[in-house]
Order: sequence, then structure tokens, then C-alpha cells
Amino acid sequence: MVFFRSVTALARLRSRVGQQSSLSNSVRWIQMQSSTDMDLKSQLQELIPEQQDRLKKLKSEHGKVQLGNITVDMVIGGMRGMTGLLWETSLLDPEEGIRFRGLSIPECQKVLPAAQSGGEPLPEGLLWLLLTGKVPSKEQVKALSQDLANRAAVPDYVYNAIDALPSTAHPMTQFASGVMALQVQSEFQKAYENGIHKSKFWEPTYEDCLNLIARVPVVAAYVYRRMYKNGDSVPSDKSLDYGANFSHMLGFDDDKMKELMRLYITIHSDHEGGNVSAHTGHLVGSALSDPYLSFAAALNGLAGPLHGLANQEVLLWIKSVVEECGENISKDQLKEYVWKTLNSGKVVPGYGHGVLRKTDPRYVCQREFALKHLPDDPLFQLVSKLYEVVPPVLTELGKVKNPWPNVDAHSGVLLNHYGLTEARALGLALERPKSVTMDWLDAFCKKAKASSA
Repeated sequence: MVFFRSVTALARLRSRVGQQSSLSNSVRWIQMQSSTDMDLKSQLQELIPEQQDRLKKLKSEHGKVQLGNITVDMVIGGMRGMTGLLWETSLLDPEEGIRFRGLSIPECQKVLPAAQSGGEPLPEGLLWLLLTGKVPSKEQVKALSQDLANRAAVPDYVYNAIDALPSTAHPMTQFASGVMALQVQSEFQKAYENGIHKSKFWEPTYEDCLNLIARVPVVAAYVYRRMYKNGDSVPSDKSLDYGANFSHMLGFDDDKMKELMRLYITIHSDHEGGNVSAHTGHLVGSALSDPYLSFAAALNGLAGPLHGLANQEVLLWIKSVVEECGENISKDQLKEYVWKTLNSGKVVPGYGHGVLRKTDPRYVCQREFALKHLPDDPLFQLVSKLYEVVPPVLTELGKVKNPWPNVDAHSGVLLNHYGLTEARALGLALERPKSVTMDWLDAFCKKAKASSA
């Protein structure tokens, strides 16, 4: 779970928490497409044939259209910049940031159902939106929330698998182990072994995905409490919504914390398909590995220091600032510390982005939440000072295309395996890009140079 690492590190640092825009045409269109059906699976049964026909038409009419040229830099640079994946649920715009089914984060905050009037959107609502492309009603979200609560039971052998590891094992190691233990109950694996027709692959995949979504907060909370609360676990509360219940199981029952968790899960649920965790899950799933195997693989990608672990690095860097300079550090002192970090050959974690050219809207909405609910918190004030100090320093340094804060360390893993349901429904192919050697590249480039002379 994407937000698990952040909650874990934040709790170690400190336990605290005691831009809306007008709707676009796409938002209005999605609202008009809303349905009164309470069952998410029934919605998918109606939508999937339409999507299958759309994909078939796209392939037959435009299959030979070229999307761009592949350069040697792209090959050497890990395929960065290559357009090579179909990912319906979200798209990252360099100027606007992430859009979920065409909706920006402020638009999602505006139209998705909330637990309270004027509050943050419920993650269950975004799940519905991502899978169907439709904004759900409050009743639909309530029904989905209850469905997830009913699926959330975790077998004892999952806890035993986690307990077999030392409590000092990294939380992501324990978490991924718990997810792998859940795989024993995979509906897709059972159906495949029984010879299910490929046109029905999406149905057991859907069941696995929703079961997994329901159970990962329980597993994540168990790992957290095992590591930081002496193993004193907190049972699930079926009366609470998805985000509030996760906050409750972590041990945070403050209403503001529940609201923060709803927002946090929602905005970090998906982030295109090309980031390491999302692509890993999709790649493994393309081999018809079930969602548990795919999700565990995605988590292992997320655990890397250039991906999810960077989130932890942000908090550790802020902790180092506090330890060395105190919470009430001035902007001049902070600027000096930033330069000290850069001059030591390190980076200031949390700033700069490979795609975005403006401040990450996921950062913006969290900043707005803090301004509303805890403006005087010393740590938030420190982060606000960083927001003013770091970008000019990075601009002066001249090596960062986007000097503004981002939260890409959290890139969506929680919901990216929902895409597996759609992938199975559309029959997307095994992902197998061609690899080449440096000798091949060298020979190819020399031949191309000679032919153009």
C-alpha cells in the first residue's frame, strides 16, 4: 500500500494531526453518465463489451499509426519518454498533474462523495471512478464500502507468515510477505486451473482485486502495530469507511486524521502506468499471474530508493534538519542547510520531477489541508519554509527542470492493480519489449549515419 510507508515514517517522526476549480466539460459528461446501479461488478459487465469493441476498432483502424521515434537515449535511459503502454485510469499532464479518468484532483474533491459535507473524497468513490469512468452516487459508494468491509477478513496464516520474520525487518518486506501469503486464496488461480474461458478471465480477477484491496489495510496496519506499538493490533471497524477504518486500525481515531487518510489514499491511488510499481504490477499481470503476485511484485518495486523509499528519505531529511537546527529554523538557516546538502553531493528529497513542470497538485491539496487543519504545527511550518526556500536554490543550481515539490515517491500502487481487471477483460498481450546490446546499438547508429551521408 502506497501510503503505508509514509504513515510509518511519519509516526516515527511525530504523531500529529489532534484549489478548487470550475468543472470542465469532461466532469459534466461523466456526471451525466452516472448510473443508479449499486453493484460495481454489474457496472463492469455493461461497460466491458463497449471497451472491447472500442479497442478492437482502434487496433483495426489505427494499428499502423506511428506514435514517435525511438532514440538511443531512450533505450539507454530505461525507456523513459517512450509511449508504450495502454493505461485508461489516469494520465499525467506536465502542466496540470495527474488526472483520474479525465478529472483533476480539485475536480475529484468537488464531485466525489465525501464522508461529511465539504469534506475530503472517499477512496471508494475514486475506485468506482477508475473502474467505470463514472462519478458514483453516495449510495453506490456506501454499498461499495460495505462490500469491501465484508471482504476484509485476513486468515491467521497471513499473520503467522509475517510473525515468522524478525520485527526489525523493513515494513515493506513484512508487508509484501503478508500479501504473498494472501495469494493462497486467489480466485483467478483456482479458476484458471479449472479451465475458465479467457473471455471470463476478468471476473475472478475482479474478485481477487477487491479482496486484495479490502485486506491490504488490515495487513499494513498489523505490520505497523507490530513494529511500533508492541504488536498491540487494533481490530477493524466495519461501521467505518475505507480510509477512516485504516486510520482507526493504525491507532489514530482523531476525525482530522481520518479525513487526512481519506484524502491521502485518494490522491495516491494511481499515477499513470509507467512508474516502477505500476508498470511492474502490470507487467507481471500480463503473464496471467494473479493480482496477489502482481501486487507483491509492485510493492517490491515501490520499496526501491528511487521510487517509494524516496518518501521515507524526505521524512528522514526533515528529521535531520530538526535534529541539527531545531523546528524554528529561519529561512536563511534553512537555505544554508539546503546548500550544505547539495554541496555534499546529495539531493533535497521531494523536489524535482521527471514529467511535471509545475508544483505537484498532490502536494498542493495536502498543503491546503494542513493550512486548514494545522497551520501552526511546527513541522508544517518547516515544510512551508522549504516550499519558499528550495525552488529558488534549485533554480540557481540550474540542474533541475522542475524545482517544485512533488510526491512522486508515493506513485499509485494501491489502485494500479485494478487495471488488471480491465487488462484481463480487454485481453491485453504479454508485455515483452525487445532488448538489444551496445554492439547492436553501435552498429545500427553507424549504419544510419552512413545511409544519411
